[in-house]
Amino acid sequence: MGSVSESIRMVLVDDENLVRAGLRMILESDPRIDVVGECADGRSAVSMVETLAPDLVLMDIRMPLMDGLAASEAILQARPDQKILILTTFNTDDMVLSALRMGASGFLLKDTPPAELMAAINQVAAGRTMLSESVTKQLIAVAGSRPESSRRNEALERLAVLTEREREVAAAMARGCSNQEIADRLFIPLATVKTHIGRVLEKLDADNRVQVALCVFESEAG
Repeated sequence: MGSVSESIRMVLVDDENLVRAGLRMILESDPRIDVVGECADGRSAVSMVETLAPDLVLMDIRMPLMDGLAASEAILQARPDQKILILTTFNTDDMVLSALRMGASGFLLKDTPPAELMAAINQVAAGRTMLSESVTKQLIAVAGSRPESSRRNEALERLAVLTEREREVAAAMARGCSNQEIADRLFIPLATVKTHIGRVLEKLDADNRVQVALCVFESEAG
C-alpha cells in the first residue's frame, strides 16, 4: 500500500471481546479503515489472514490455542510482506522483542490513546515502521542491554559492512528519527536519506526500521 488515502483492510486479533469492540469502534471512525475480520485466538488469525489477505493485522500477544507470537511467525512465513502491529499490556515483554526481530512492523500498548493508535496504523499501512519514542525505544533498549556476547558480536559484524554515513543513518533510525529528521540532523537532502536507508536495509538484510534499530542497540550493549 503506497498511500494512506487508500482503504486499509484490517484484521483484529484479541481474545477479549470488549477490547475488540473498542478497537473496532475507534478504527471505523476513520472512513479509510475497513475491519474485514476479527478473531479471538492465534490459530484462527493464521487462517483468517490466509483467507482475507488484509493490509494490516492488529495482533494481541497472550491468547488461547496459539499466542500472538506464534501466530505472527506463521503468518510471516507464509506472507513475508504482511504488516503486523503487535498489541501488548507489558512494556518489557520479551515476546514482543521476539516479534519485532521476526519482522513485525511494530507494537503498541493497549492503553495507547486513540489518536496515537490511528497514526501508528496509517504509518504502518503506508509502508513505514511504528517506532514509538515512549514505548518501542524502551523495549529496544531492554533488548540491547541484555544480549548474549555472540549476539553483540554478530550485530557489530553486520554493521561493519556499512559506510560511515550509512552507520550514521542507521543510528538515527534506531532513535526513531523520521526521514526528514535524519536529513536535518545530517545536513543531507531527503532523497539522499531515502537512498541510504534502502542501502542500510539491504546490507543488514533487514525488513524494516525496527530490525535496524535492534541491530544498532545490540551492537552498543556490553
